[in-house]
Amino acid sequence: MALLSKLRCITIDVTGTLIAYKGELGDYYCLAAKAAGMPCPDYKRMHEGFKVAYTNMAKQYPCFGHDAKMPNVQWWRKCVKDSFDKAGYSYDEQTFEKIFGRIYSTFGSSAPYTVFQDSVPFLRWARNKGFLVGIVSNSEYRYQDVILPALGIHKGSEWDFGVFSGIEGVEKPNPKIYEMALQKAGNIPANEVLHIGDSMRKDYLPARNIGMKALLLDRFKTPDATSWRESGAPVLPDLVTAQDWIENES
Repeated sequence: MALLSKLRCITIDVTGTLIAYKGELGDYYCLAAKAAGMPCPDYKRMHEGFKVAYTNMAKQYPCFGHDAKMPNVQWWRKCVKDSFDKAGYSYDEQTFEKIFGRIYSTFGSSAPYTVFQDSVPFLRWARNKGFLVGIVSNSEYRYQDVILPALGIHKGSEWDFGVFSGIEGVEKPNPKIYEMALQKAGNIPANEVLHIGDSMRKDYLPARNIGMKALLLDRFKTPDATSWRESGAPVLPDLVTAQDWIENES
C-alpha cells in the first residue's frame, strides 16, 4: 500500500523547512544601530553575542518566557540587550530603546525572511489531497499571527492548525509538542501522520519516538546529512522531492 493512502495528516517545521532568514543577523542590528545614530556593530561579535544570549535566555526562560508569564517583548528586550552586552556594546537607555524597537518590529514582520519556492505549492498540494496540515515550530506567537500570514502562508489555505512553542509552553525536542499536534489534528493515530523538518534531534527523532512517520529536508547540504542517511532516515533536498516521495513510497 502506498504511503499516500496511509496518511491523514502532515506536520511541518517552519525555519529551514518552509522559510529561511535573509542576510545576516548583523545586517539588521547594524541598520537599527545606524538609525539611532550609532556606528554599525561588528558582525562576527554581534552574531556570537546573540548566540550566547539567546541560548541563555532559552534555558532561563524557555518557550519565550511562557512559564514565567514574561511578555514576548520583554523576553526579546532582555535577549537583545544581552546580545549587545556580550558583543561589547553598551548604550544609554534611550538609545537602546530606539535600537531595540527597530529590531523587534523588523523580526515581527516579513522583512528578514524568505519563503522557499516550493513551500506554498507543497502545502496546497497536501491540503488538496485531503491531508490535515499542521505547523510545529519552536517560535513565538508572532509567527502564527503576523509573520507567516505576511509571507503568504495562511491558516485555512496553506495550513489547518499550529503548535507554536511560545504559545503552548512546550518546545522541540520534547515529544509533548508532537502529542499536542496529534490532539489538534483530532487525535489521529500517530502512524497516520508524517512530520517533515530539518533537524534530526528536534524533528525526526521525537516524531518517530511517538510513532509518527518522519523525513528530513537537507536544503543547505549540511555535513550532518550523511549520518542522518546512515541512521536510516529519509533525507531529501526539498519539498518537490518530498511530494514525490510521499506519492511513491510504499
